[in-house]
Amino acid sequence: MKPIQSSNDFVIKFANVNGSGSASANELFARAIMRMGVPVAPRNIFPSNIQGMPTWYEMRVSAAGWLGRRGGCDLMVAMNPQTWDRDVAEIEPGGYLFYDSTKAQPRSRFREDITVLGIPLTEICNREYTDARQRQLFKNIMYVGALTALLGIDFSVVEKLIADQYRGKDKLIGANVNALKLGYDHARANLPCPIGLRVERADGVGDKIFINGNNACGLGAVYGGATVAGWYPITPSTSVIEAFSSYCRKYRTDPDNGMARYAIVQAEDELASIGMVIGAAWNGARAFTATSGPGISLMQEFFGLAYFAEVPVVVFNVQRGGPSTGMPTRTQQSDLISCAYASHGDTKHVLLFPEDPYECFTLGAQAFDLADRLQTPVFVLLDLDIGMNDRLCHPFDWDDSRRYDRGKVMTAEMLDAGRNFGRYLDVDGDGIPWRTIPGTHPTKGAFFSRGTTRNAYAKYSEAGTDYVYNMERLRHKLETAKKLVPAPVIKPASQPTRFGAIYYGSTSPAMAEASTLLEAQDVHVDTLRVRGFPFADEVIDFIDQHEVVFVIEQNESGQLRMLLLTEGEIDPKKLIRVLHYDGTPITARFISGRIADALSEHKVTPLRKQVAS
Repeated sequence: MKPIQSSNDFVIKFANVNGSGSASANELFARAIMRMGVPVAPRNIFPSNIQGMPTWYEMRVSAAGWLGRRGGCDLMVAMNPQTWDRDVAEIEPGGYLFYDSTKAQPRSRFREDITVLGIPLTEICNREYTDARQRQLFKNIMYVGALTALLGIDFSVVEKLIADQYRGKDKLIGANVNALKLGYDHARANLPCPIGLRVERADGVGDKIFINGNNACGLGAVYGGATVAGWYPITPSTSVIEAFSSYCRKYRTDPDNGMARYAIVQAEDELASIGMVIGAAWNGARAFTATSGPGISLMQEFFGLAYFAEVPVVVFNVQRGGPSTGMPTRTQQSDLISCAYASHGDTKHVLLFPEDPYECFTLGAQAFDLADRLQTPVFVLLDLDIGMNDRLCHPFDWDDSRRYDRGKVMTAEMLDAGRNFGRYLDVDGDGIPWRTIPGTHPTKGAFFSRGTTRNAYAKYSEAGTDYVYNMERLRHKLETAKKLVPAPVIKPASQPTRFGAIYYGSTSPAMAEASTLLEAQDVHVDTLRVRGFPFADEVIDFIDQHEVVFVIEQNESGQLRMLLLTEGEIDPKKLIRVLHYDGTPITARFISGRIADALSEHKVTPLRKQVAS
């Protein structure tokens, strides 16, 4: 098998052991490739225990800028004997295997169609270092040095990255550069450098930034005006609050007296945290929580209270594998139904679906305006893939002239002027009543809220007519929300087609590449990315305009499809599931393969362009 030859377009996968310190070395390597001007999309696939279990770090190198998983790998860095057979099997034909050759392996453990690259890393480390921890940590840096030589990366680029990382700690700089050089020099002296996979200088990164979605959400909450966060730690959402705390210390601390102009409270559990958030929001603060699926389950009753009492709150849900404890460190999109209809009775909530860290920031900030405008909970649904993996994205931008939309908040002057105030009175037909914030007026306004039924003036009532009035008004308010949530993104195929595909969130980068793969097979598919729920009219119109629509998502039951069927009253036969739910991010190959297979199975032929005779 001829070895793969490819410049700036390949997949590297590192197979390590959790707790070995490999993650920082692998990230260093990813940043070095970006410093060479080549786009990189890394993904850390790690277990939920502290150490000792297998972990993988997959790195997509793509001059074309593809940021989704492709599927397969061209170079496997096999540092974990436990997963050797599985890792070797994953290498593409003609690919490369890099491993620690200190301990000889029988020929039967290799494949004849790959190139094997061995370096005795452990042997070199044992010779150079006496401390056990140093041997492990510097072995990681050593293989980074070897890969630098094998892929033709400029050594000075990695050297400078180490200097930047340990600025002010000269001993650490020197020790890491020495380990880097040991691996680099050994590879240059004993292996063919560079191999068929090469990193060549380019200008594909530009002004893009490298950040994860959780950090972007934390910053978006600051820019969105949040001053209160109530939370309870849960993987993979904890770093949302950690980022918010860090940004608040920088931007919400009074420069004159050092006083904090924010409150972050770690509660005893998720139930208490959402109660704190609702209380703060009722009192006029912009407040939020960050959680994952199990937390959403515990908060259900309070979501119903916020919905029915009409209190604006924001919830960042970083989804993970479920049900129950499920797969805490794996990614899924499996909380759509539990969030859309959270709590008992006839509740329905606003959902936002960011596709990358840029939208985590922009939609994260927008969520607070929507919550205030609609006086209702707003859920920002990302997942572990977006939340915890650094990704290249456009730099964040913000209009400094932008003002917060607090919605219908009645002032003291308006109350004194004799405005007819009914806390749950719809005065203009959009389903949204006016509210007052405690402290607005000493005697006028309504501040008492409860989850029981009431009339339009907030007076307790069990009259059926009052209940029906409020439920119909709430339903109408959600109709108003359709025009306020972010509009879907529609991309027509290169030629007319009867086929469509609907997707959302973290499936976006893989779907973009899958469309290109399908076009190459003469399969043309219009695409629509959903960005909000309740669905805008354009979403249902898109379905009506196509004979077949594929719904791509990362859960077992097809939850977006369920929502489309329920809310749009769609013929189920029209929506075809494309489901991926093993906990790893979906790949372009998976999407394009499933769509092509489905069309072939149904013997559906694509439309052809009419050629004039």
